[in-house]
Amino acid sequence: MIHKRGPKVVRMTKTPDSVVRSYIDEHEAQFLADLADWLRIPSVSADPERAGEVRRSAEWLAAKLRATGFPVVEVWETDGLPAVFAEWPSGDAGAPTALVYGHHDVQPAAKADGWDTEPFEPTRVGGRLYARGAADDKGQVFFHTLGLRAHLAATGRTAPAVNLKLLIEGEEESGSPNFGALIRREAERLAADLVFVSDTGMWNETTPTVCTGMRGKLDCQIDLFGPASDIHSGSFGGAVPNPATSAAELAAALHDEDRRVAVPGFYDGVVELTERERELFAKLPFDEQRWLATAKSQAAQGEAGYSTLERIWARPTAEVNGVWGGYTGPGSKTIVPAEAHLKLSFRLVAGQDPERTERAIEAWVAERLPAGIRHTVRFGSVTRPCLTPLDHPALQSTVRAMGKAFGQEVLFTREGGSGPAADLQDVLGAPVLFLGISVPSDGWHSVNEKIELDLLRKGVEAAAHLWGDLAESYRP
Repeated sequence: MIHKRGPKVVRMTKTPDSVVRSYIDEHEAQFLADLADWLRIPSVSADPERAGEVRRSAEWLAAKLRATGFPVVEVWETDGLPAVFAEWPSGDAGAPTALVYGHHDVQPAAKADGWDTEPFEPTRVGGRLYARGAADDKGQVFFHTLGLRAHLAATGRTAPAVNLKLLIEGEEESGSPNFGALIRREAERLAADLVFVSDTGMWNETTPTVCTGMRGKLDCQIDLFGPASDIHSGSFGGAVPNPATSAAELAAALHDEDRRVAVPGFYDGVVELTERERELFAKLPFDEQRWLATAKSQAAQGEAGYSTLERIWARPTAEVNGVWGGYTGPGSKTIVPAEAHLKLSFRLVAGQDPERTERAIEAWVAERLPAGIRHTVRFGSVTRPCLTPLDHPALQSTVRAMGKAFGQEVLFTREGGSGPAADLQDVLGAPVLFLGISVPSDGWHSVNEKIELDLLRKGVEAAAHLWGDLAESYRP
């Protein structure tokens, strides 16, 4: 809608609630039919025999984005499977540029795994749609198409209120092996002021939440070497260093008595939780006993002075993933083993630098080993943490958009795991925000994956309100 005030033209950005809902009512049936068509494509990136289906999924999405109105839509090749890029400039001077990230590949699935329905034949049961990819992540990618159209219809605009870009990956479920190279190659085309990740979820069906960050990750294998070969423990035991003992000692020394990581320098730069964040986390309806049942554990444990949610969302951690060495077969074999090994993984939070953390771990290992034990420390993949402060204007836009869709207070979470969002943050230099409506019961990576249709609709509404609010309140 364009209002003329004398010679000046003012483009409308705010999105009337009633018009948004009416537009969604009118187009919801076709939206769900289109989503079902996409869900029928078994775009399993981990299965080489289905590489053609992943490509078909990319081409299907590209066609739908063109039909939505994006003037630029491209299928981007990688050394693996293709991604989809789309771009729609606002036309408004000073409009922020937002990049939406998601993925179109899915986890493997077969009815024989225990599904009640065929995983690639979408089935509606009451208010739920069952199919592989319904929640992770095709449903959450696709709600942006109807949301954008509702935004345009309600404002009368012919282009979105922000410069809008989409990057929908094709290998997320296979560990994103080519994603970093892709975004570095296309960094100029992907340049954005803000990155929105729609590959996340909410606390539960009745508690809308916005995620504010994800932890980073690094892992390593420590190899310890003692004698040149296994030697007799009666002849040499107690008189030469034992690499298996050193492995056990390293594992035992990883934490102090307060369950803090005992590597000197590990906490350097950590962004501490604010009192406001702790208050908001505490408002979530967290049932620790139910959580323990999901964790298949008998007790909660972790860094002293923090709640369970704070530990898994906002504190750095270290875990022993495996320790092995020497003889482990039946009976006994009285030896001092030649070698032993540990696998460790570390979750990092905002403010921690992975390279600096690696150096601290190397120094800690070297300092704790006795003479006569040689060692190597081999680091694997690294993911940086990302965090958006509660007062960031784009986060506030996201919260307002979600609040309009749900009609209630929106709370905050973080993700304890790690993902490709941090790669986008690092390469593009843009803050990462999260917009998702999936809930834990949706069964990501499990049998009978589904999406709640009323929440899917609310995702559409939130997307419809977001771009106008962002254009009004955020200036790069």
